[in-house]
Amino acid sequence: MPENKSLQFKSSFIKIPPFVPIHHHRHQHHRRRPLPPFADLHLSISSAFNNSKHSLTQFISSIRKFPPITLSSKTHTASRHDDERVLISEVLVRNKDGEELERKDLEEEAVAALKTCRPNSALTVREVQEDVHRIIGSGYFSSCMPVAVDTRDGIRLVFQVEPNQDFQGLVCEGANVLPTKFVEDAFRDGYGKIVNIRRLDQVISSINGWYMERGLFGLVSGMEILSGGILRLQVSEAEVNNISVRFISRTGEPTTGKTRPETILRQLNTKKGQVYSMLQAKRDVDTLLAMGIMEDVSIVPQPAGDSGKVDLTINAVERVSGGISAGGGISSGITSGPLAGLIGSCALYHRNLFGRNQKVNLSLERGQIDSIFRINYTDPWIEGDDKRTSRTIMVQNSRTPGTLVHGNQPNNTNLTIGRVTAGIEYSRPFRPKWSGTAGLIFQRAGARDEKGDPMIRDFHSSPLTASGNIHDDMVLAKLESVYTGSSDPSSSMLVVNMEQGLPVWSDWLVFNRVTGRARKGLVIGPTCFNLSVCGGHVVGNFPPHEAFPIGGTNSVRGYEEGAIGSGRSYAVGCGEISFPLVGPVEGAMFADYGTDLGSGTTVPGDPAGARLKPGSGYGYGGGIRVASPLGPLRLEYAFNDQGTGRFHFGVGQRN
Repeated sequence: MPENKSLQFKSSFIKIPPFVPIHHHRHQHHRRRPLPPFADLHLSISSAFNNSKHSLTQFISSIRKFPPITLSSKTHTASRHDDERVLISEVLVRNKDGEELERKDLEEEAVAALKTCRPNSALTVREVQEDVHRIIGSGYFSSCMPVAVDTRDGIRLVFQVEPNQDFQGLVCEGANVLPTKFVEDAFRDGYGKIVNIRRLDQVISSINGWYMERGLFGLVSGMEILSGGILRLQVSEAEVNNISVRFISRTGEPTTGKTRPETILRQLNTKKGQVYSMLQAKRDVDTLLAMGIMEDVSIVPQPAGDSGKVDLTINAVERVSGGISAGGGISSGITSGPLAGLIGSCALYHRNLFGRNQKVNLSLERGQIDSIFRINYTDPWIEGDDKRTSRTIMVQNSRTPGTLVHGNQPNNTNLTIGRVTAGIEYSRPFRPKWSGTAGLIFQRAGARDEKGDPMIRDFHSSPLTASGNIHDDMVLAKLESVYTGSSDPSSSMLVVNMEQGLPVWSDWLVFNRVTGRARKGLVIGPTCFNLSVCGGHVVGNFPPHEAFPIGGTNSVRGYEEGAIGSGRSYAVGCGEISFPLVGPVEGAMFADYGTDLGSGTTVPGDPAGARLKPGSGYGYGGGIRVASPLGPLRLEYAFNDQGTGRFHFGVGQRN
């Protein structure tokens, strides 16, 4: 039968736009535009149907005036001729040459996509065009041409379709950080099968989702089907072009900063040439704030012209560099009197020497018994080092109570341990969440009475020094490794420390001390379970006041500080359950156990045995926690295994 030349439809094609450079907005996804929504056609179906020749002429005339339909086509203005209906006697699906499709499954897909075009139905031009879009929307066809053929039985409507090619290979361009395996897995199921545009859209969404989940500025900007069934996938990744620092005042006005820009830039893990990551930028902001010299920091990405890259601007608001501070606290080593442990402190500090984030601190802490004077200098990142190595130099003169090991003297006189310490330490991270410290420390330590006179023996004739002199000298080589999880309550923590006394002079102490502590949390609903253990051991000649005290607020609660014992070895374990009460207040229940592992008698002079300390014990009780800027304020009441109870107050997490 001859074609009805007066009744034609414009074919609809699928074309994905070519590569477009990515800009700094992560949600600007340059993808193929969707088919024009049918609702925008403003179709108004007429209920009247006229089968006369005059109506058919108007129908054909309206089809000729209907504009071509492509993805970039705008919705044409509806006319009343688009609503004229014509009876269609037969509906067929053929290839672009008018022949039957080789694959019947594709013909079935096209027929299944049809909604209104059925044999012996009265159709309008608009309804035919809508079914053309539905065939294209099935994803299996690259073009569809509706052709009207006039037969003696009526008008035959033929949809001439061109199926997509079979997928035979993939060319992916511009993907520098996207894993090859991820792309291969995304396309693996479609290999050897006909390309389906809808399936490709899902793959594109999964690739874009990979970038979004990692906060990376990247997306699929174009896809094209090449000859031979090869897919060309174009990925745009926004690399960092330049990073600059801008100092602003608290009011948002540009100002001159005191910090050197290179001091800020070297803290960043985001580097030029990397694909910009919002998650990494957030971590960089946290790192800059942790320097302690910034009040506020933000990183602003901007497009670097038409290059498809981004320029980063760091807006920094600096804190006051130096000043004087004052405060107070409580010493856990004092047991005589409710106010005896109060400590006042003041400090003179500068936190940004020479604009390099170097810090110097002069501090004094003073209590009724305790006193500490400390000069501390820290360079948090040694210039020229690429491993983030820090250096700390410290000089300290301290006096602390000796009651932890040697107890109270007769007539409630206080024995104190005086230490003069000087040292240097180097620290650096060596793995994610792991850091290490190495140092060399000199210490001169000795005991004194309330008048400040030196003592070499206590009331029980136990020696107070290891050398027999009025003070002990030692040089300690220190190694420490720290694992710190996240701030989440379920995170883990591990600290291992070793100190080795070096035989610099014949009468200087030589010993080895190893300590370790670990903590693990588990969150179940609103309840948090915490398990912590710590322990240590000393080998060699060491002063008695360096023995490990057991019992107290940060050890076994229910006992006074050091009341269980003091040993050459020790182990303490704690189990705790905390749960929310009201606002910042939490409740807690706990149980502690500590032991000197039978090593109390090996401490020079056996100070624990002379004071009849049990050597092991446990405690249990409950308390509340109140969140504060200093850390949780802890008020607890505990019973020990001897049936006595005791209040404990602490600030911060237990050591």
